[in-house]
Amino acid sequence: MNITQEVLRILDEVLSLGGRGMAFTRETPLLGAIPELDSMAVVTLITTMEEQLGLVVDDDDIDGATFETVGSLVDFIGRKLAD
Repeated sequence: MNITQEVLRILDEVLSLGGRGMAFTRETPLLGAIPELDSMAVVTLITTMEEQLGLVVDDDDIDGATFETVGSLVDFIGRKLAD
């Protein structure tokens, strides 16, 4: 599984970006930079990733840095999948 591609696909789907999300890079800023990514979208994003990628995210696993960039989110998901 290509974690980056899966994360981009889920971001694009959950945030209804119409394909824009597939052009994001590891350096693309997320929280505070993408208007569609509000607090409710973060919850939906986490739930969708849990369902589609088969991982469990505890509330204390997440902080603002997790959603700082695409790369920080991909790295977080990669660590969760390795657990």
